[in-house]
Amino acid sequence: MASVLHGLRAARVTPLGELHTPPRMTAVLLRLTVQVVLVASLWRGLYADTGNSAGLTRDQAVTFAVLAVLASRLRELDQQAGRDSVLQHMHYGTIVYWYLRPLSPQRYYALRALGEQLYGLAWALLGYGVCLAAGVVEPPASATVAAAFAVSMLLGQWVLHYVMLLLDQLCFFTIRNHSAMLILIFAQNLLSGVYAPLWFFPDWFITLSGFLPFQATLNVPLSIYVGRIELGDAVAQLAVQAAWVVVLALFTRWVWRRAARLVISQGG
Repeated sequence: MASVLHGLRAARVTPLGELHTPPRMTAVLLRLTVQVVLVASLWRGLYADTGNSAGLTRDQAVTFAVLAVLASRLRELDQQAGRDSVLQHMHYGTIVYWYLRPLSPQRYYALRALGEQLYGLAWALLGYGVCLAAGVVEPPASATVAAAFAVSMLLGQWVLHYVMLLLDQLCFFTIRNHSAMLILIFAQNLLSGVYAPLWFFPDWFITLSGFLPFQATLNVPLSIYVGRIELGDAVAQLAVQAAWVVVLALFTRWVWRRAARLVISQGG
């Protein structure tokens, strides 16, 4: 019972910081609304003189871009405000307390990330419902497509969790890595399709991204949703996503063990 309570407390750390700060929630709502409006307007403008580009129609492109904005809310909570990011803990030397709590650092990190994603999911579902009712995004072509998208999205968020974990684990091996993390986060967003569907990039870029886990986080599930990846090809893509989950899980577990040997108090 105590373990369950500790887990619930860990999962609600960052969401509580948001819920107890109404101005921050208002800012999130305003920013999300502006992003959706601007992205939808941009892609409709780009398709003003063409009906199809990179295998996507205007409605497919708009749907992909708007869903990418909504999906970004799943892991966009502000850990910095609560001084609970790994980078801050390493800077202030408080990371040592992660190793003194009843929960292991691995479990605490996973539960906290789960709480963040569930909170972000509520925002994403709310935005999706509004956009769907307003006709900004198209519904999935069938229930089968919706199911494949849901499974792919789950796997994609799982992959994203491990990718973000690797970025945080980088803090254990470098003293100052803020710039490096910004570069890696930019690469994650670019290669996952947050900025634009990967289908618009050159063939060599798409081929290169196929050897990296980033496109499995967002580009694959959204491509299934809009129909750019057919159901016949979706099974293979789901298998690739699952393989990335296994590989990254094993690798991050190994890195956790290496990181534990390097824990020192820096600046605290």
